[in-house]
This record gives sequence, C-alpha cells and structure tokens, in this order.
Amino acid sequence: MSGKLILSLILIGASVLFVLQNTDIANLHFFFWSLSMSAALLYFLLLSFGAVIGWLLHSYSLHRKRAAKRL
Repeated sequence: MSGKLILSLILIGASVLFVLQNTDIANLHFFFWSLSMSAALLYFLLLSFGAVIGWLLHSYSLHRKRAAKRL
C-alpha cells in the first residue's frame, strides 16, 4: 500500500471517531442570534471557515507580491 493511502485511511478513521465522540449538542450565541447543533458539525464548519479565510489571505498575499514585482 502506498503511504498516501495509509495516511488517508488513518485520517478518515480519526474523523469518524471524532464525529462519534462529539455528538453532544453545542449552543452558539452571537448577539441576538443563537444556534444549536452537533459539536462535531460546529467544529467542521469552523475549520472550513478558517480554511477558506486562510486561502483567501494567501491568495491576496500572492496577488500583492505579483503586483509589487510588476512595478
């Protein structure tokens, strides 16, 4: 088996265990807005949001570097 396949299987297994162990309801309150959802889903959404913000900031940084090289 290749190393990537083994690593993928380990990550999938860890993800399944994480979801099974975090089935409690998490309450989120922000100003006048409140939301109840599974803790695992909340963590996944926060991780996804952070990844998108990181990708956008990285893209913006590359754009600025390319623009600075043109000058």
